[in-house]
Amino acid sequence: MSTVKQKILIVDDEPDILELIEYNLKKEGYQVFLANNGQEGISIAKKVHPDLIILDIMMPKMDGIEACRLMRAIPEFKNTFMVFLTARSEEYSEIAGFNVGADDYIAKPIKPRALVSRINAILRRNSSADEVSDNKVEIGDLVIDREAYLVYQSGQKVVLAKKEFELLYLLASKPGKVYTRESILKNIWEDSVVVTNRTIDVHIRKLREKLGENYVATVKGVGYKFELS
Repeated sequence: MSTVKQKILIVDDEPDILELIEYNLKKEGYQVFLANNGQEGISIAKKVHPDLIILDIMMPKMDGIEACRLMRAIPEFKNTFMVFLTARSEEYSEIAGFNVGADDYIAKPIKPRALVSRINAILRRNSSADEVSDNKVEIGDLVIDREAYLVYQSGQKVVLAKKEFELLYLLASKPGKVYTRESILKNIWEDSVVVTNRTIDVHIRKLREKLGENYVATVKGVGYKFELS
């Protein structure tokens, strides 16, 4: 029985980078498509519907940030994984990327084995949770029941305040995805109250006190993600 190969679109204006990534991902068994700028990337993505898109930040005609922002506004790309290539000195670009909907980033210079390992891990995220439905997440030793607003850890009930629960559910529903503080505010608190970054940090600290340090990881300068360690 043949296995359907997952599709990856690489968008970069440097031929050497395209060739390096294409070679290593094809060797891993992926279908690979190439684009030289953001505009071309969007056009190809609409045709091939990739499972994951790798975007460089700085490109002619349309940069990766703008391309990601535009694609996230298209319903068919709402759940497509998007990963940025960034230089180590471009922390501001990483933050901008997460703000427009990036799932992760890969630092340059590119190390082929590390790149393939990261891509494999990202594409496994859909199956990281034992079960993720509209109302329940089961992952590791946690069961998070949104309908009942209950959390069980190794079968024991954990009492969380309403916003603590909503924050945990948001992070755990997409393991490994980095949520910026801005996106957490939008998803959890919306525009109903004035909330500062300090409020988010306090809720994260309370989650760690009640569940332990092994679930919520800090991404320095960006935000938080759910990660079983």
